[in-house]
Amino acid sequence: MRRSKFELAISIARQRSLQILLLIAFFYAFFIFYEFPFVSRRIYPPSGGAATAAVLATEEETDLNYAPVRPFKESLRLSQSAAPRHHPDISHRRRSSSVVSGLIFNPPPQLVDGNFSELHKSARDAWEVGRKLFEELRSRMASAPSDENRTDEKCLHSIMINGKDFMKGGRVMILPCGLTLGSHITLVAKPYRAHAEHDPKISILKDGDEAVMVSQFMMELQGLKTVDGEDPPRILHFNPRLKGDWSGRPVIEQNTCYRMQWGTAQRCEGWKSRADEETVDGLVKCEKWIRDDHNHSEESKTTWWLNRLIGRKKKVSIEWPYPFVEDKLFVLTLSAGLEGYHVNVDGRHVTSFPYRTSFVLEDATGLSINGDLDVQSIFAASLPSSHPSFSPQRSLELLPEWQALPLPDEPVELFIGILSAGNHFAERMAVRKSWMESVRKSPNIVARFFVALHGRKDVNLELKKELEYFGDIVIVPYVDSYDLVVLKTVAICEYGFRAVKAKYIMKCDDDTFVRVKFVMKEIKKIPVNKSLYVGNINYYHKPLRHGKWAVTYEEWPEEDYPPYANGPGYVVSSDIANFIVSEFEKHKLRLFKMEDVSMGMWVEQFNSSRPVEYVHSDKFCQFGCIDGYFTAHYQSPRQMMCMWSKLQAGRPHCCNM
Repeated sequence: MRRSKFELAISIARQRSLQILLLIAFFYAFFIFYEFPFVSRRIYPPSGGAATAAVLATEEETDLNYAPVRPFKESLRLSQSAAPRHHPDISHRRRSSSVVSGLIFNPPPQLVDGNFSELHKSARDAWEVGRKLFEELRSRMASAPSDENRTDEKCLHSIMINGKDFMKGGRVMILPCGLTLGSHITLVAKPYRAHAEHDPKISILKDGDEAVMVSQFMMELQGLKTVDGEDPPRILHFNPRLKGDWSGRPVIEQNTCYRMQWGTAQRCEGWKSRADEETVDGLVKCEKWIRDDHNHSEESKTTWWLNRLIGRKKKVSIEWPYPFVEDKLFVLTLSAGLEGYHVNVDGRHVTSFPYRTSFVLEDATGLSINGDLDVQSIFAASLPSSHPSFSPQRSLELLPEWQALPLPDEPVELFIGILSAGNHFAERMAVRKSWMESVRKSPNIVARFFVALHGRKDVNLELKKELEYFGDIVIVPYVDSYDLVVLKTVAICEYGFRAVKAKYIMKCDDDTFVRVKFVMKEIKKIPVNKSLYVGNINYYHKPLRHGKWAVTYEEWPEEDYPPYANGPGYVVSSDIANFIVSEFEKHKLRLFKMEDVSMGMWVEQFNSSRPVEYVHSDKFCQFGCIDGYFTAHYQSPRQMMCMWSKLQAGRPHCCNM
């Protein structure tokens, strides 16, 4: 009896001890789960779906498949402890990427005094405006809907308006989505008769002088307002002067104007463009509309009789009058070609004007007509189907597999900086889905897009969302323009040398397809301790003094450019990149509006103190693509995907579409 009571007491004591231990274990587990929530996440994945059977994978498969889940509406950055995707070396540490270029443009005092180049002054202005835009962009939520500067009109394929409605609309026809290749605008109108003009801007009259008779009109393609307090840019200013020009003859003058600054005018005065002059899509800039019998066409009577005797027929030349006549109806068609705008009047080509490099077709969002003209109707057709403001929704595919890895802590072999524009959503997406895949798979190569700020705030907001999701965009905080692309090149050098710590730095464009493996092979041919400059090198190229790419003697006084690699794809060593950034920050770097020539100029300057190995290969294609290419230029998003598909099949062939 005593024995059973003793055993019962021991049993009760054990149960109490077990209960105490269980209670302690419960509090311990609660403490662990509360203080270290990642433990609970590993046990209970936050999928929210039905439970599935767990399948153990190999360590290699786990490393390859590991990728943290990234929400679509939040700022997306991998933690430093995250294992890199697509590569088994999880010991290769990674750090977060900077989304803003570390390049700083502090204008020296000389800029204020006007002793610096015009390009430096433009850079100063663009940097100042860009800084304000970036501060405003950074202060806004990336997911906030944009209602500023966004047009709600649909992208109509064609628009027609009669003269009365055109006048009621302030003599402006809205083209909500701009123009595209092949777009054309037809104007039916009648010039008014000449009137007496007393405006001193046209003619300064002395006492007793009769008033100047004037009849002219201005047809302009305008862009959206980009800077408060300034007029919209005139992308094309088409100005026929029937009477009232200073020359005393009827003329047609064409030009562009941006930020209150006019470009160089193109005047058509009745003579046909010279045979050696640059054409636009194969058409001359100016057609002939006046006779030149005194100098060219009249032949002697002796020659005429001689040709009759031998049976040679006389050439019959058709002379056209000036295409516009007072009080007479005309039909004018303005079309957008590959190289410029073309104007036909009553079915005959009259003039062509090459595109100026600061604008793209989608910028032409308004048609304005002023002057001595009675507008009957306007018809715009073959217009683009989408506006750049809405193209992100059409182009971007937010899938984690196309997100960039954070920067590695250790130096890498190659950094690729890709020049892009704010509204080039489709181009960047095509790069991510094609050749950039090989970059993401390599632990020794990093690639980033370099983008300046766009004049449209809604484009910048969409760009911010894009960079926060994909993590592969670096913003250079200035307002974008073609003449200042060189600043992005300097930013690529700065980022590649300082942020990435790359041995070699490559620059390319967002329409360039890159075979990364073969670019690396070309680099490896040069010993590691040598400075190098690799690309399609141009030697003894001369600057063009006329035409679309004209360079004035003030901009470039020398007769030859230094050796330079074509811009769509070239590589420099890190010591050259460091030299460029250092000279830029000391305000000793000469800036030139053609960034590839600028790089050649900087490399030549570096070469004077340390020898540079120049490596030329025509497989860095400047125009289009050749089979066996290292880089291919002017590739559309569709061609990018086609070339990637062929490359995956082991055929590095071009896709001519």
